[in-house]
Amino acid sequence: MTLALYIARRFAKTVLTVFAGFFVLLYLIDMIEQIRRFADADISLGAAAELAALNTPQAVYRILPMILILASIALFLALARSSELVVIRAAGRSALRMLLAPLVTTLLIGAVAVALLNPIVAGTAKRYETLANRYKLGEGNVLSVSREGLWLRQGGPEGQTVIHAARSNTDGTVLYDASFLAFAEASGPVARIDAAEARLTEGAWTLTDAKEWRFDAGGNPERDARRQAALDLPSDLTPDQIRDSFGTPSTIAIWDLPAFIDGLERAGFSARKHNVWFQMELALPLLLMAMVLVGAGFTMRHARSGQTGTMVLLAIVSGFAIFLLRNFAQVLGENGQIPIVLAAWSPPLAAVLLSLTLLLHLEDG
Repeated sequence: MTLALYIARRFAKTVLTVFAGFFVLLYLIDMIEQIRRFADADISLGAAAELAALNTPQAVYRILPMILILASIALFLALARSSELVVIRAAGRSALRMLLAPLVTTLLIGAVAVALLNPIVAGTAKRYETLANRYKLGEGNVLSVSREGLWLRQGGPEGQTVIHAARSNTDGTVLYDASFLAFAEASGPVARIDAAEARLTEGAWTLTDAKEWRFDAGGNPERDARRQAALDLPSDLTPDQIRDSFGTPSTIAIWDLPAFIDGLERAGFSARKHNVWFQMELALPLLLMAMVLVGAGFTMRHARSGQTGTMVLLAIVSGFAIFLLRNFAQVLGENGQIPIVLAAWSPPLAAVLLSLTLLLHLEDG
């Protein structure tokens, strides 16, 4: 137990060191990128630093598997150079038994990352997108999905229009049982239009079977209401803007994803992309354990055995290969080419099995 705690403590310190190093490096790079990106908006250095601080956690979280494999390589190289690895093996500890401490530590790190770090990253990423859109576009269009249906907001020279629909097609360009509530900048709500169907065309919403109430005429809105078989409402929304308004699944905390997915499906949207992301987040601890096993498989050997540089390079290349395979499987899962569970769980599971095969092949004690 003492030896296991010693190895686990050293591994945890190594992970924190590598994590902090990447965080500082990526923060400095990202701050320069924010200054370049928003040069036209003439943002201050403080605003660029804030944007970088909000965007860096997402970037570091994305490369967490690579951080774990580098920490694994650093740990076992340090143990080999100090001859601690030789002493541990001479004491009768097999390679697989010695790996239990780093693997349990990695499992705890993965659980903390999914349960705590994921919501933090989602919050900072969402705040970053809000600030970035504000600097780039100003207060613009917003979309949200809830149990009550689909909500949209569009801007215009006369004020804002809030749009609600019970359901829609898969890309949000056709709304059913839609309501349009127009607000003036100073006087509040000025009109409401209900329509059986609203279809987004170029530069306008085309409403079918619409009924309009005016609140700014000083009369009786219900008495003066008008029914029209077809009506066009100007809009600067595009299908791409509506899809982009969903944001990426990474901006939604994992605890909120099931309810958000349910809301998407209720509104008639495809939630496959979010389902894939949810399953991949659940599989993240297994992927991190696979990365540790890959690093151990190539570097858990005596320093005098030679070819240390080659083994480190092979470990890093293997880690990148697993990382790219995971991203490729994610794309296939989002496009419906393979089942969601297979896309999320097969890359880390295959990496674990291959790493164990390598360790068993090289294990001699």
